[in-house]
Amino acid sequence: MEKKLRMNRRNFVKTSAIVAAGAAISPNLNANFLTAPQPMKRVFGKLGFEVTTLGLGGQASLQWTPEGIEPVKIILKAFELGINYFDTSNLYQTSQANYGQAFKIKNLIPGLPGYDEKLRRSIFLTTKTHLRYAKGDEQVKGVTNWTNGEQGSHTIDDLRRSLSIMFGDGKGNYPKGAYLDMMLIHNLNTREEVDALYEGMDKPDPNAARIGALVALRDFRDGTNLTGLNPANEKLIRHIGFSGHFDPSVMMYMIRRDKTDLLDAMLVSINANDKQMFNMQHNVIPLARAKNMGIIGMKVFADGAMYTKPAVWSNLPTHVVRTVGSETLPSNPLIKYSLTTPGIHVLIIGIGQISDKAEECQLTNNYKAAQVLPNALTEKERADIEAMAKKIKEGKTNYFQNAAQPLAAPKEVAVKQTNESPVRTAIVNWDTAHAGDAPLQNYEIWRDGEKVKSIAYTPQLTMAPHSFTEKLTDKIAHTYVMKITDSSGRIAESAPVVLEGIG
Repeated sequence: MEKKLRMNRRNFVKTSAIVAAGAAISPNLNANFLTAPQPMKRVFGKLGFEVTTLGLGGQASLQWTPEGIEPVKIILKAFELGINYFDTSNLYQTSQANYGQAFKIKNLIPGLPGYDEKLRRSIFLTTKTHLRYAKGDEQVKGVTNWTNGEQGSHTIDDLRRSLSIMFGDGKGNYPKGAYLDMMLIHNLNTREEVDALYEGMDKPDPNAARIGALVALRDFRDGTNLTGLNPANEKLIRHIGFSGHFDPSVMMYMIRRDKTDLLDAMLVSINANDKQMFNMQHNVIPLARAKNMGIIGMKVFADGAMYTKPAVWSNLPTHVVRTVGSETLPSNPLIKYSLTTPGIHVLIIGIGQISDKAEECQLTNNYKAAQVLPNALTEKERADIEAMAKKIKEGKTNYFQNAAQPLAAPKEVAVKQTNESPVRTAIVNWDTAHAGDAPLQNYEIWRDGEKVKSIAYTPQLTMAPHSFTEKLTDKIAHTYVMKITDSSGRIAESAPVVLEGIG
């Protein structure tokens, strides 16, 4: 289970005005705060690091910089506010280079005079790779390998590229002592991609034709060379995680395949229109929470589609949103919604612009809105924010997310038996159900049209199925059906499976 969240009581009192439930659906509270409070922090899952509730996203003006914007100043402003989670990616073009410039100014380059090791330890730097293999042919059906046009087609190339751009010369070299706090496998979309990432995990073989990204990243986390790809036994990353926008069932598969708790964190899309889609908050987020993973939220404003940007993937400076919310949809409640989704520790939000004018500074306003407790909103207040967001583009803002799915019955239902006379035991196995727009509540086992047992829903943590056993005193055949109920009273049931009679 998650560790207890920590915060300073004095900081809570100082920010109580924006935490108050009444502020949840009020206009943006900008000019009321001339001095930013000390940042609230949450314990980042099993990592133990105390992470600020707002992190700096690596896109927006850090990637597609509009004319007149200085992206390095945005990063430096985040440091000034006390933000300690920083996000970027190998796919984000100049984003990593902008961080590199800021890190030089902040004396975060190991080996240079004045290196501030204490400051480096106080921040959490995450980058991403879209490369699924650390070795081997990238032309595999269902598996994408994106390199942003750079030389190098494998995961460790991206790792070294990140270190070189942010801490080194940008030409492949990086100083001793440079490291990333975490590397995320970015934007999982298919089960084939997950299978590729784990290829060779159980028995790493340096002579294998293909090696999955996770297997090699483990070497560079632990300083081992099981893959043959880390002959210098370097330790270049501290943690490994993944991200996803599209299909929570694929993300759940990624977590369930992790036999050794290799995955420390998950970056997931979560906003007030999440329930209009195959939602994250009732599917993969509860699973990651049960595994005590660090959970980072993204797409709080649907990548700007809730405001001035069309609902398409960003790729131009004109797509960068530079306003602070809108009269129709203030940004303040959207941030609070995401941060009061159970399990979320930190939000990353891309910044279009900063300003000395409080009402125009996106970073300052987002930061203040993020000073919120996990239980700051009631379910009614969250529903009100959902209703407000749904009015924007008829709720069709989350173009990056799979279409809505209804409540889905338990999968792979099977029944078997043992017969050690005079005891006959029926064993029912099943894989997880998937939620619609309401939380899952109970599994029900029905035999021959009658309910045998109701079991409170819990996430399926591994590839091992859920299981129920019962003793039978007869020898006849029986028909079993598995049902799932949700908090709205809806029911979905599996196809019947037959337990054969004996004797």
